[in-house]
Amino acid sequence: MPELPEVEVSRLGISPHIEGRTIKSVKVHDKRLRWPVPETVHQVEGHVLRSVSRRSKYLLLQTDNGCLILHLGMSGKLRVVPAETTHYKHDHIDIEFDNGQTLRLNDPRRFGALLYSDGDVSGHELLSQLGPEPLTDAFTIDYLFERSRGRSQSVKTFLMDNKVVVGVGNIYANEALFKAGINPKRAAGKISKVRYQKLVPIIKETLASAIELGGTTLKDFTQVDGNPGYFAQKLQVYGRGGKLCMVCSNRLKEIRLGQRSTVYCTQCQR
Repeated sequence: MPELPEVEVSRLGISPHIEGRTIKSVKVHDKRLRWPVPETVHQVEGHVLRSVSRRSKYLLLQTDNGCLILHLGMSGKLRVVPAETTHYKHDHIDIEFDNGQTLRLNDPRRFGALLYSDGDVSGHELLSQLGPEPLTDAFTIDYLFERSRGRSQSVKTFLMDNKVVVGVGNIYANEALFKAGINPKRAAGKISKVRYQKLVPIIKETLASAIELGGTTLKDFTQVDGNPGYFAQKLQVYGRGGKLCMVCSNRLKEIRLGQRSTVYCTQCQR
């Protein structure tokens, strides 16, 4: 599943090609995505795309006549291609622009989404309850520590709760907790402020590094220009269950937390 860095890399990749261009048409080849694609997506046709921004893992394509909300789901990929480019299997959405370019969504598993908002998009039901962005000043040590008080759930599932903080998905929760030396099973409310003081900067650094290096290359993601990212080579625990810890050579343990694969070192993480 594309996580926050992958979505941000997609945003950075597509923006220069489509921002400031007029949307000629929105072509829906298969509207059976996570939610049926509504007819209202056509409201943006004939209007200039003012900006491509991101909130959590949603890409927001803002025009003067509303905003398209795009989500990559489990396997979605975006490409900017000439409009006449041959369609491949699972090419479900084409947003065509006046310069002959098309933003194309390919989504084999159809868990992605294309929706429309005609008002303040921040008030949309999918966005209004989201926690702060992890790479902004709103995500602080004090904030995370206060939100954790009284929480009996594991610190890993706590970090992955979008109402607490957005974009700390499974890969980066595993990695950040390893770097911070925190056992992912430990109750969020039992972790001291001193440990959160270490964890918060590590979360920010881990996500920022992933964006800088082009996002993690997993089975279902390649960069907009078709080149794989390189951050996967630097993953220390995710996907390495049963292998040796890169720090202490202890064998990494893999368990399920919140139905998600969780890998950690019983020696390095307490």
